[in-house]
Amino acid sequence: MSGSVLYDVPGPRARARNRVYGVVSTVAIVGLLAFVVYRLDDTGQFQAGLWDDYEYADTQQRIVDGLLTTLKTFAIAAVLSLLLGTVLATARLSDHKPVRWAATVAVEFFRAMPLLIMIFLLYAAVFTSDPMWALVIGLTLYNGSVQAEIFRSGINAVPKGQSEAAYAIGLRKTQVMTNVLVPQAVRSMLPSIISQLVVTLKDTSLGFIILYEELLFVGKAFAQQTPPVNGVYAFIPMVIVFGSIYILLCLALSSVATWVERRTKRSRKGSPPPMPATSATVMTDAAHGAAGVDPGASGAGTPDNQ
Repeated sequence: MSGSVLYDVPGPRARARNRVYGVVSTVAIVGLLAFVVYRLDDTGQFQAGLWDDYEYADTQQRIVDGLLTTLKTFAIAAVLSLLLGTVLATARLSDHKPVRWAATVAVEFFRAMPLLIMIFLLYAAVFTSDPMWALVIGLTLYNGSVQAEIFRSGINAVPKGQSEAAYAIGLRKTQVMTNVLVPQAVRSMLPSIISQLVVTLKDTSLGFIILYEELLFVGKAFAQQTPPVNGVYAFIPMVIVFGSIYILLCLALSSVATWVERRTKRSRKGSPPPMPATSATVMTDAAHGAAGVDPGASGAGTPDNQ
């Protein structure tokens, strides 16, 4: 069947309505963008004097330095948040109640704490002389606790029959997690993990609050130092330029996620199909193995005994 089981295939009238809706939506979006451009031009935001400084090599170097600082901060925070998320998710799935409760309290606390307040407290109380680590630790604690919930939800979403079959053949819990549950959960968790990494990348812009010279801080300082032209300040051009850089970074990260997902699907298609085994077969083999009996030998010795 080529039709979807979730909705009826649109007929001629429905397709015509969809085309009309598409045209109207496109015209509305183009009109809105045209109005925004008109208003920016009407308020003098496109004056050449507000944009000329971006042609200077010194300005471009400052932007590159801020971009590299942002990428370095993001890379460290991303790795640490994934590690912290793994640890917290493992603790939340633990069989020991004290460990599980402690991890739950930590996750809920860091998720509820506003990230900006956390970064500022870390800077004011601990990392006064090194704002980078105040930003990195704040991003790690918040995003790590969110990643922990993503990991836990992904592992719990794997059908319970997978873990039950693994336990039936004698695997320990660590082996079940690493060899059975996690490989299956990663594929379903990947979009959510990448989405949270995009949030981490955007949250690096909060470093300007603690005077950390990341990309947004450089843009804000540059706009403040640019003299106004006909009474118009350079903040809107700064938002357009630096906002476009952030958008490109997030799109690049999303493209990496799409590429990884496609590679994963191709590798699954190229792998040999698993051998079918019923739960009764698994349980019977496990019982024979526990008793020290070769399942294939029971039938072979029957005629001799008769």
